[in-house]
Amino acid sequence: MEIGIIDYGMGNLRSVAKGFEKAGATARIITTPHEVNEACALVLPGVGAFKDCIKNLDTLGLITPVLTHLQSGKPFLGICLGLQVLFSESVEFGVTPGLGVLDGKVVRFQRDEQKKEPGLKIPHMGWNTISASRKPPHLAGVADGSFLYFVHSYYVVPDDPRIIATTTRYGCEFVSSIWKDNIFACQFHPEKSQSIGLQILKNFAALAAKN
Repeated sequence: MEIGIIDYGMGNLRSVAKGFEKAGATARIITTPHEVNEACALVLPGVGAFKDCIKNLDTLGLITPVLTHLQSGKPFLGICLGLQVLFSESVEFGVTPGLGVLDGKVVRFQRDEQKKEPGLKIPHMGWNTISASRKPPHLAGVADGSFLYFVHSYYVVPDDPRIIATTTRYGCEFVSSIWKDNIFACQFHPEKSQSIGLQILKNFAALAAKN
């Protein structure tokens, strides 16, 4: 049984796969509902538009298998867009329903935040720190204040603050990762975050091995 990295046409899949390889884990890119059903753990990466992500997952017949996996208790890692689509809806290019696994919405960094901090650019791109609200096993060995790599214009606003794992400051304090049961999802990119990111992938692989 391997970790499955879902290919729905919108992720930097090779970087994620190489990240797991460097972390000493076995992971492969998968594309079909059957492969999603068979995976011991799933990774949903992604860059791009929320609406396109939902459309592509639906077209490929992957929504039901992904939801089944999430409900099964098997480990799940969402990265960037893979975090956002777990929520109820996004306001990107009009309101678009998400997978609805988590209650809340996805919103854009506001222009008035740029006025408060003139150097603030959207998208938020580059290295920034995380501040832990809770410490899931995925962040074992990751110190509070560690730098991770971000590329995004939108962020999640959960209805339930208890699922927040970390926050990050960029004009405002936004949620940079969540943790609920078998689900860990982050706005930052572990696969681009050097040794700290590899530690997170290694932690996730360890959880998958126990499954």
